[in-house]
Amino acid sequence: MNVCLVSTEILGWGKNAGGFGFATRSLARELVARGVTVSIVIPQPRGTAESTVTLDGLLVQTYPRLNPAAGIELLRAADADIYHSQEPSLGTWLAQRARPKRSHVVTSRDPRLAADWWIEFRSPTYQGFQVLCTALYYDNPLSHRAVRRARAVYVPARFLAERVRHKYRLGYLPEFLPTPVRFPTEVRKAERPTVCFVGRLDRRKRPERFFELARRFPAVDFVVAGVAQDPRFAAELATHQAGLANLDRRGFVDQFETSELSEILARSWILVNTSAREGLPNSFIEACGHRCALLASVDPDGFVSRFGRWVPDGDFAAGLRDLLDGDRWRRAGEAGYRYVKANHAAGVAVERHLDRYRALARC
Repeated sequence: MNVCLVSTEILGWGKNAGGFGFATRSLARELVARGVTVSIVIPQPRGTAESTVTLDGLLVQTYPRLNPAAGIELLRAADADIYHSQEPSLGTWLAQRARPKRSHVVTSRDPRLAADWWIEFRSPTYQGFQVLCTALYYDNPLSHRAVRRARAVYVPARFLAERVRHKYRLGYLPEFLPTPVRFPTEVRKAERPTVCFVGRLDRRKRPERFFELARRFPAVDFVVAGVAQDPRFAAELATHQAGLANLDRRGFVDQFETSELSEILARSWILVNTSAREGLPNSFIEACGHRCALLASVDPDGFVSRFGRWVPDGDFAAGLRDLLDGDRWRRAGEAGYRYVKANHAAGVAVERHLDRYRALARC
């Protein structure tokens, strides 16, 4: 079987972090481990000069963002049985143009409606114009048409199914198809209360709230794994981090190249997410896989309310106190572990992908 993964990014190259890039690399790694031939095609990452890179033994090929014809040629050359888009975009349409008679499927990981794009515009990674360009690449008539023409559409979280059906005007409800995530069977938690933040330190993520939480809880250890992509915002965040003796700054950690992130999560009691909006963050699944409780102001798929504390009012301090009181975090973390082991563990999730691919290949 030959599968081409179509994405807008790949974790570890060009961008320091990104949910689509993580999902693409994670799925590719698991498929290759099971004997599937995999190719990856993405637009050329900003700020990179190379057109190809090898990650996990896989060749990742790129095309200039303003040259879609080059993308069509790469996708045609992939000659895959199945083209699987990791979030609908112009690339989904390019793949269908390249090989119209092959099986094309889509996983809609973060279906952004107008209100979501407005949040992005108000809190851009760099500037508002960049958000508009990004929105046009994902949400345009060609990408929407490509989703409707796909053989199958999936979602990585059940709560997204109705939203995706509505957004793309589908005549059916997309099926749940989990992202494969690796996590250990055993962990050893830190003796002192330890809280972590994992992800991009960009404006929409509101990391300054995490640093404020660290300031209010000097007896708790805080670990941040991530960097700001915009140097100007990074300078602003430096003022929020000043004087925090209980804050451990790790920078960007590539979980595909080192075990450092797994070690951070294994020691942490609680993962904090301060973002203004989310789909289902991969970090939630990874954290639950390491028996961490969750603390967030968003609650995708009920993950936070089931496996931690959901604080829709943004009172992270109250939520943290509640989780620490009587070791409630431990019970929440164990419940989260049981759930993701049954639904998102790499073996379970990739077998579900392979089942769908085999069914498509027989059609």
